Order: sequence, then structure tokens, then C-alpha cells
Amino acid sequence: MSALYLLALLVSLSGMVVLDRRFALFFWRDARRAATVLGAGLVLFVLWDITGIATGVFFRGESAITTGVLLGPEFPLEEIFFLLLLCYSAINLFAGAELILVRRRSRGRQRS
Repeated sequence: MSALYLLALLVSLSGMVVLDRRFALFFWRDARRAATVLGAGLVLFVLWDITGIATGVFFRGESAITTGVLLGPEFPLEEIFFLLLLCYSAINLFAGAELILVRRRSRGRQRS
């Protein structure tokens, strides 16, 4: 039993927080809306996983780098942190792309 995968997920989540803070992408732009969106995404993906587990599509593989802690049948603890990372990364990516486009447009208008 190891927590290497969980540690990697936590380090990655920390990186997302640092990027978010540095560029005010998500939580630092509007914390209430960010919490709502991230929570909704997490709930959606957890329900997706539960459905996949119930239908036999998803299953947990044995690994030496996971904690072995299960929150439900075939639902490891690390899955929650993975889904958080997935949602947070997607939203930071979207907000970052939007920020880049807005800055490029404003630079183009200043030159004209």
C-alpha cells in the first residue's frame, strides 16, 4: 500500500492552484461561482463513475502506487482527487485561453 499516486495528484492540484492564483483564472476571479462549477463537475463525474461501475464498464485495477482505500465498490479514494484535477485543469485551460484571446484583441485595438 502506497500513496504515491495520491501524492502526485495533490502536487498537480497544487500546481493548478498556483496557476489560478497567478493569473486569476477561476477561484481568484469569482470564488463562489468557481466552487459551484467545480462542485457540479465533480458530482457529474462521480455519478458517471458510479454508473460505469454499476454497469461493469469501470473497475479498479490493482496497483502498488495507490492507497488501496475504497470509498465504494471499485471506487478508490484517488478517483475523487483525479476528478478534481480533471475539472480544475479544464476550467483553468478554458479561462487561460479566454484571457489570452482578450489580451490579443485589446493589443490589436491599441495598434489600430
